[in-house]
Amino acid sequence: MKHALTRWARHLWVDADDARRTLTDEGLRRLAECVQASEARHLGELRLCVEGGLPITELWRGTGSRERAIELFSELQVWDTEHNNGVLIYLLLADHRIEILADRGLHKLVPHDTWETIAQSLSSALHAGQFEAGLTQAIHEVGVLLRQHFPSCDAHPNPNELPDAVVLR
Repeated sequence: MKHALTRWARHLWVDADDARRTLTDEGLRRLAECVQASEARHLGELRLCVEGGLPITELWRGTGSRERAIELFSELQVWDTEHNNGVLIYLLLADHRIEILADRGLHKLVPHDTWETIAQSLSSALHAGQFEAGLTQAIHEVGVLLRQHFPSCDAHPNPNELPDAVVLR
């Protein structure tokens, strides 16, 4: 019971404004540019979503970070790309959780350990207070995987199917 109350308090206390203060408007702009530059080199789509705390309805249901990331994967249409190779990097600040979800086109090509390694590296950067640098590195590492499996070329440029801006909630 104490754990549940503590979790509720954290989620009600942390919100999108906390994420914005952590990343700053300039940092958010640089991250969007980083996503855009990455996508120019492959056919994949990358979304970043930073959520301060879960909405009350999600807390009431007992939603965990993985379930929430799956909901947002659908809501942000990461699953709806031409090559089924979208990737969502999701941070849930209140729970200190990172989830990286890849659509089926990329998921079947990349071992689970690779995603865990990227998440661990991002986690280390976040714990050191290096939010922008950690996310930039994660974007780079995901971009390497997408270039390896879904390279862009003059005959098949990336049409940028999804917005590049960081989603704050």
